[in-house]
Amino acid sequence: MSQVSEEREDRVDAPEPVPAEKPEPAKKVSRAGRNLPAAIGVGLLLGAAIITSLLTVRFLFIGIIAIAIAVGTIELAGALKRAAGIRIALVPVLVGGQAMIWLAWPYGREGALTAFVLTVLVCLLWRLPGGADGYLRDISASVFAAAYIPLFGAFAAMLVPPEDGVGRVLAFMIGVVASDTGGYIAGVLGGKHPMAPSISPKKTWEGFAGSVVAGVVAGALTLSLLLDGHAWQGVLFGAAIVCTATLGDLVESLIKRDLGVKDMGNMLPGHGGLMDRLDSLLPSAVVSWLLLSAFVPV
Repeated sequence: MSQVSEEREDRVDAPEPVPAEKPEPAKKVSRAGRNLPAAIGVGLLLGAAIITSLLTVRFLFIGIIAIAIAVGTIELAGALKRAAGIRIALVPVLVGGQAMIWLAWPYGREGALTAFVLTVLVCLLWRLPGGADGYLRDISASVFAAAYIPLFGAFAAMLVPPEDGVGRVLAFMIGVVASDTGGYIAGVLGGKHPMAPSISPKKTWEGFAGSVVAGVVAGALTLSLLLDGHAWQGVLFGAAIVCTATLGDLVESLIKRDLGVKDMGNMLPGHGGLMDRLDSLLPSAVVSWLLLSAFVPV
């Protein structure tokens, strides 16, 4: 009897098993890889500002370029300093960058290149008081920043002055936007084969194919409808823009991977920093000016 009582007490006093907690469901990651509504909203606002400037006083577009170049330079300088301790000669690069943009308006490439050379000379002098430690590193970064951002941007400014400058700028901008959009949509919907997995894992050959289709169509339409060009010239123009836009994107991805940062900044919701939007525009501006000067001479 005593043994039965003890067994009942054991059963009564034994703690009830605690049910295992259900693991929280993993958050679903958007295939888009970013805040798509915010990205679209910011893109529409930027596009509206550009179109408004072109359709009112087209030279206002040069002011937009100048502001974007200054912000992009500051973002790159900040990323280099935070991630690698590299100090570019920020004041000379900023001032020289503005000179490249504004001198490209009346004097063309001669004005931009002259301002670039003077900027490099001032950078060499500006860094002298800092001593030998890291001098070559900092000067190399300063020259790179001056060439990569304002000098490339000056070619976008040189698209504006001709009488058909609005059409030239629109052909350039539409080509880059079409390339980015076509690649983005094709990559999200069917991207399976990475182009450069060690640099940008999300960039795929399927996305590149979408960029080619969209860019070539945009080039053929813009050169034949907005400028006195031929459709075949537009096809070549669009293909070249796709290549430079893709290259610019990969180059900046490689820079960010080298620095160990995700974005150059955070001022544009859904996009990152302004440099994260300029990456495909900057090299494309150079090629746009070269090809449009050849296909549709002023």
